[in-house]
Amino acid sequence: MKYFSLNKQSANVDFREATILGQAPDKGLYFPESIPQHGFTSVESLQGLSPEEIGFRVMKPYVDPMIPDAELKRIIRETLSFDIPLVRINENISSLELYHGPTLAFKDVGARFMSRCLGYFSREKKEKIIVLVATSGDTGGAVADGFHGVEGVEVVIFYPSGKVSPVQELQLTTYEGNIHALEVQGDFDACQKIVKQAFADAELKDQLFLTSANSINVARWLPQQMYYFLALQQWKEKELPVVCVPSGNFGNICAGMMAWRSGLPIKHFVAACNANDVVTQYLLSGVYKSATAIPTISNAMDVGDPSNFVRILNIFDQSYPQLKEQISSYSITDAETEETIAKVYNDHNYLLDPHGAVAYAALERYLDVNSGFKGMILETAHPVKFPGSVEKILGRSLEYPPQVEKIRNKEKKSTLIKPVYQDVKDFLLSAYLH
Repeated sequence: MKYFSLNKQSANVDFREATILGQAPDKGLYFPESIPQHGFTSVESLQGLSPEEIGFRVMKPYVDPMIPDAELKRIIRETLSFDIPLVRINENISSLELYHGPTLAFKDVGARFMSRCLGYFSREKKEKIIVLVATSGDTGGAVADGFHGVEGVEVVIFYPSGKVSPVQELQLTTYEGNIHALEVQGDFDACQKIVKQAFADAELKDQLFLTSANSINVARWLPQQMYYFLALQQWKEKELPVVCVPSGNFGNICAGMMAWRSGLPIKHFVAACNANDVVTQYLLSGVYKSATAIPTISNAMDVGDPSNFVRILNIFDQSYPQLKEQISSYSITDAETEETIAKVYNDHNYLLDPHGAVAYAALERYLDVNSGFKGMILETAHPVKFPGSVEKILGRSLEYPPQVEKIRNKEKKSTLIKPVYQDVKDFLLSAYLH
């Protein structure tokens, strides 16, 4: 498989090069030259297969010939080493629980896959690979866990000061060794801007070998397809599902659309947004206009200029009518999010996190005007990661799972910085240039 830049000003590369570079030299995102057809065109076609078998068949075309089959099977096995159950909430809505991994968030899948790919590729390189990642919440912890201890790889995480939950902050600031957290005095967009500036800095890239672990990287973005296949394997209804995805940077729903393009039978997608409704407004007007991110209680979705939306446009050949036919979008307020958490818990004894609640509310809206349809939400994080809002709504404390208990008393280790690129560049050169 070859990958091309969506800016179409750089040479095509293989999976190894696309993973190591992260972003193309022309600043475009990489996209596969073709979308494989896996033969998983019905729920029945997925039955009887293990998660590892499904994951191998899904990812093999994307990594060939850069990763041998035996190595890919090991990577898939380690990536999918936890349960991903589809749980029924009520007669119309089910929840794909993506929070049973080591950092209690869906990003464990992409981060673990990518870290193991980079670990394999780093064996061939003399210099260290330095991974830069901006996070609005869950990405940082997943990347820290996935990459911790990987030889030949250093990780620098940029996160917005005061805008991630206490558990999220512990998960990305309590690692040592090859993990370093930079606490940026700004929002997620400021963090993402710094990372993009670093990749555009020819002088810096000449001195350090940089790559990205955000969902702009194909090795983090593409493996997220796997759990859509695992979700369909567990689907018991006659009608195909509507899939609703809480969306911030739009990498997750974009991966789902790649799975759909490869033949996976999904009836429709719903992009659930919070107050950051750039894509919701685009689908209403046909005009894309980025905006300044607005802080919400579903903080991982607080993105005003989603990087991966350009990939979604490419999947649909830039056709606005085709895109509107396959995807709907709703913007959910914080008040609606809180009401949804309380209502679903009281009515169905199911506890949503704020992001899952945004998805639930959005899917309810869609099903209200499309009677007879049924669907699933992607529950992307454990509620315990957002105690401030969830405990207030429930009126009681949450029990901490083992993944949190083991870090609760650890000391936070981060470096506070201003959102000034030159300061970041100086830090990177002083820390990693030898």
